This record gives sequence, C-alpha cells and structure tokens, in this order.
Amino acid sequence: MNHIYPIFERMLPREEKEELLGQRGLMVWFTGLSGSGKSTIAIALERELHRRGILCRILDGDNIRTGINSNLGFTAEDRVENIRRIAEVAKLFVDTGIVTIAAFISPGREIREMAADIIGRKDFLEIYVSTPLEECERRDVKGLYAKARRGEIQHFTGISAPFEAPASPALAIDTSVTSLEESVESLLQLVLPHIQKKQR
Repeated sequence: MNHIYPIFERMLPREEKEELLGQRGLMVWFTGLSGSGKSTIAIALERELHRRGILCRILDGDNIRTGINSNLGFTAEDRVENIRRIAEVAKLFVDTGIVTIAAFISPGREIREMAADIIGRKDFLEIYVSTPLEECERRDVKGLYAKARRGEIQHFTGISAPFEAPASPALAIDTSVTSLEESVESLLQLVLPHIQKKQR
C-alpha cells in the first residue's frame, strides 16, 4: 500500500538535522502546580544549555495560551486538547534535533502519557516540580490562587481541579528546599547524556 502522505518520505530525515546541529532532539517536560517554579527552572536550563552551544526552544503555558491555543479554556476537554496540540508542536521541534523544554501544569497522568506517546517515549523526560501547594499558594505570583479561592477562576488546578503527581518521573524537584542552581545542575546531569552532543 502506498503511503498516503508521500512528502514525508522525501523530506530530510531527523538524523541529518541532528548531525548538522551536533546534538540529539529531546523533550524535557516540566509538570507541577502553578507557582511551583516550572517556568523559572525551564528558563534557567535553557540559558545553561545555550551557553554550552545547544539549541533549545521553550514552550510555556503563557506563550502557547496566547497563540496557538488561544481558543481553549480550562475544562477537562480543553486541557486534553491543549496538551495534544503542544505535544504535536513539540514533536516537530524534537524531530528537527532541537532540545525542547515544556513547562505546563498538565495535571493528569493520562494527558502526560498522551504527550509522551505523541512525541515518542525515548525522547521524553518527565520532570516533576513537586513544590507543595502551600508554598505555591504563598508565592501566588499572578494572584491566581486568591482568585480561585474566591471562586473567580473555575477548574483551577490544586483548588477546584485535581493534580495527579507523576508515578515515576525522570526527576523530581521541590523548589521550596532546592535552589535554582541545584535544580539546574541536577537537570544537566540528567539531560546532557541524552543529547549526546557530537564533536564537529
């Protein structure tokens, strides 16, 4: 049977793009409550990898929700579609040889499993930013927890919607007891062997 999308067979393969970049594509997927420190760690990791000559791309809840997923809300169905679209975009980056760093609450185990299946499990590292709810709420950088407590935000993870912690993440980081520098160092030890950067 002929492939119904023959263009894929004529495009440059992933291996050639990775050879050009001198690195392997990888998905580093941060999950955790709002205010747990996902974006802060993701940005710091990107900067450290960039300093080492590794091409990265951050996908964050804020930049995705104002763009490709601006039509989605926070119902259970919309959360699934949000992560599905993100995973499909991330797969394009990973298949181009880019180290892709995602920072999303992604509250359910099932939707994170879906993301891993779409992207490819061999390319997927799940990082659980396990900062406790009390600490996330104390920080409340965007005032979201206060609004959720007053009933002004519906389906808010940790307050009016559940969060399912990963059963076996590649790494767990509690930013209430771990510094940013320590977090990034642990991530580098985990991530760098997967990237397998080649010498040009």
